[in-house]
Amino acid sequence: MIFLQGRKKIHTPFILILSLALLAGCSSSTPSVTDETTRSTSMTANNSGPSSTEGATFTIDNSVKGSRDNTPNVLVPEKSGEEVYENEVAQIDASNSDQGYIYAKYTGEIPKIKLQITGPDQITYTYNLSSNGLDEVFPLSAGDGSYLINIYENISGNQYSLGLTATIEATLENEFYPYLYPNQYVWFTADMEAIAMGSELAYNANSDLEVVTNVYNFMIHNISYDYEEAETVQSGYLPDIDEVLSTRKGICLDYACLMSAMLRSQNIPTHVEIGYAGTEYHAWISCYLDEKGWVNGIVQFDGTSWQLMDPTFGSTTAEDVLRSYIVQDDSYIVKYIY
Repeated sequence: MIFLQGRKKIHTPFILILSLALLAGCSSSTPSVTDETTRSTSMTANNSGPSSTEGATFTIDNSVKGSRDNTPNVLVPEKSGEEVYENEVAQIDASNSDQGYIYAKYTGEIPKIKLQITGPDQITYTYNLSSNGLDEVFPLSAGDGSYLINIYENISGNQYSLGLTATIEATLENEFYPYLYPNQYVWFTADMEAIAMGSELAYNANSDLEVVTNVYNFMIHNISYDYEEAETVQSGYLPDIDEVLSTRKGICLDYACLMSAMLRSQNIPTHVEIGYAGTEYHAWISCYLDEKGWVNGIVQFDGTSWQLMDPTFGSTTAEDVLRSYIVQDDSYIVKYIY
């Protein structure tokens, strides 16, 4: 293990051919929902398409404040400079690994940069790293243990040279921190409209489950699936959750990240999970509820059992079709958690 106090120059000449597959688009086989929406407490969805939840309506009654505190709590990642790995082209700041994240940035001149994080579960996460010197936050998704962190510079095609490597040991102060803090995929700050909307949707809630239900209902009735974007989106796409909220449309990753940001800011640990829904590459969410623990693929509770559903399918799939799909235990296969 490498553990550094302060800064140390690290030289790491190495060449590797990387096979990099990042989420680009995601698909759904049914027509999208078109909504006329406002930010009032009463919301009505006028849906189009034979497979949508046609005519569906729901109302959020904010006339009475719920017993649950809906004040947003947005955790802010920091760089303290206490544990830094760097050389002339890149820097990794692991000073706050106990909070479940690291900072990384590239300061060289190569335009295509990759970051890989391999945790104690031996799953390797590959990210696009900004080439303009921007500090970016990445989660330590596997919890406590040893992490290998590599930054690669593109040589040509799919060939990359190792620019910087570090091995860190993480002991999380709170096991939920990786799914409460913002990160490169689920990026949010306290001044965003999405966070204000999350607080509004949580206003009448008496429990975390009611918050999830309100946020879910808002998503499926107010955000339409963007088929055009799904066809054209490039590998490495990162959602802008306020833009999704403003335009009222997005692809599966947009749905999952917007909903996750709202819930995380309401102190509800939330996974963005990427994997396969049937044969399609897709994104969905799971949440941690005190009364239940981690609920995989959460969106609804029908009074007797949890239903496995994700927010994109909820907005584009008729309920009877969806129910017949989600009873298949192997329908969702998780590959990565953010």
